[in-house]
Amino acid sequence: MLDWLLSTAFTVDKTPTTWAEVLGFGTGVLNVWLLVRQNVANWAVGIFNVLLLMVVFATYGLYADAGLQVVYVALGMLGWWQWLRGGERGGRLEVTRTTRAERTVLAVVGVAATAGLWLLLDRVTDSTVPLADALTTVLSLVATYLQTRKKLESWWIWIVADLIYIPLYLYKDLRLTGALYVVFLGLCVAGLLAWQNALRARVPEPVAA
Repeated sequence: MLDWLLSTAFTVDKTPTTWAEVLGFGTGVLNVWLLVRQNVANWAVGIFNVLLLMVVFATYGLYADAGLQVVYVALGMLGWWQWLRGGERGGRLEVTRTTRAERTVLAVVGVAATAGLWLLLDRVTDSTVPLADALTTVLSLVATYLQTRKKLESWWIWIVADLIYIPLYLYKDLRLTGALYVVFLGLCVAGLLAWQNALRARVPEPVAA
């Protein structure tokens, strides 16, 4: 099975694309589309997607991204439960915003984690992109954690991460994955707008006197 996933599905401009990339593309788009629509099934599709991407990233030397997929599986299970039972009185979770205290804590932890992971990748592995790999890893973890809690700001963090991921994957000749993240970028904008609308519908704007 692993050999088939790593085998070439097709070639674009002499650059091979594996079946793992192809399947990762399809499940990735489906995952984010379900997420935009607040469909809880996104977590099941997402878990399958990250297992596929783990194979791709490890093969191409993106070690932090490969390890990140293991954490994503755990976050996927957490998000699945939170969306079903994490709301008021054990009900469905609703879209909310992060507080100032939450943003401060996440910013401090994010900077520290990025610096530590950057040094680790630079000194322990043969990664050719340690800073970009570390930064996108931490941004993705923060964004996913916020999405398990249905926080609107998760989409902003994903947008920043995608703007870094796209040139990173193209640099690594992962062209299909790079194209996938272009699609993700568009879906993230759609998700931001959809969740903003959901939040406004639940919390009406105050009427001016």
